[in-house]
Amino acid sequence: MTQPIGEGALAPNRTVSPFADAAAARRAIRSGAWRGHTSGLAPAHVQGNLMILPQALAAEFQRFCQQNPKPCPVLAVSQPGARDLPALGADLDIATDVPAYRVFENGEMVAEVTDLTGLWRDDLVTFVLGCSFSFEAALIEAGIPLRHVAEGRNVAMYRTAIETKPAGPFHGPLVVSMRPMTAADAIKAVQVTARVPAVHGAPVHLGDPGLIGIADLAKPDFGDPVAIAPDEIPVFWACGVTPQAVAMAARPPLCITHAPGHMLITDLMNRDLPFL
Repeated sequence: MTQPIGEGALAPNRTVSPFADAAAARRAIRSGAWRGHTSGLAPAHVQGNLMILPQALAAEFQRFCQQNPKPCPVLAVSQPGARDLPALGADLDIATDVPAYRVFENGEMVAEVTDLTGLWRDDLVTFVLGCSFSFEAALIEAGIPLRHVAEGRNVAMYRTAIETKPAGPFHGPLVVSMRPMTAADAIKAVQVTARVPAVHGAPVHLGDPGLIGIADLAKPDFGDPVAIAPDEIPVFWACGVTPQAVAMAARPPLCITHAPGHMLITDLMNRDLPFL
């Protein structure tokens, strides 16, 4: 049964995942035992953003992804109507295994739900896109602290003034995620993330947020704000929430996405991601 979910549902403060692997995390999400964001969950596993569209729009969206690989790196595409994605995991159900989904009609968000079973259609095609949560474990292993992970918060995300490259009806602003870092850590972060283009790759901007059209870092468009210390700079990565901004601009009759920060956790391992 489809249930509404309130805004801002957060996981408890944590630095260690309560789940040993992706399958355990998905079972908890499917049962309703976990409804928070997925940053830091099953940290060895690849996480993915969702974009679910009618088959009639799938080819144009795939072309949009090809033209915008930084925010939309495609990990897998389903068959029309299929709720499974064998390439990403056994016992994986697109309609139940994400903590929160957003439903858009003609560019307007009409619902945020925890289960798509009652909304599913035989013509729906699912795109799973790489997510920056997949490189966070590597950043932590490199000695780079991530404040939102330590505080159990969702990552801060912002619409920018940078336009994506259009394809068919799909167009709109680039969305970025932000992590505050010292300059030395930011240099290391560029080196670490540049090696994994399958999960957004290197940052798209460092420093002054006004240069990319962000007016106030304390007011993210998605996710939770985090403090920035005097010796830190904001570091911005292309974000898989970009398709939600695109949906609002392109106004397709129907599309379904993950709620920001609430990802699909796959059986793929971060260590096996394509490296440059």
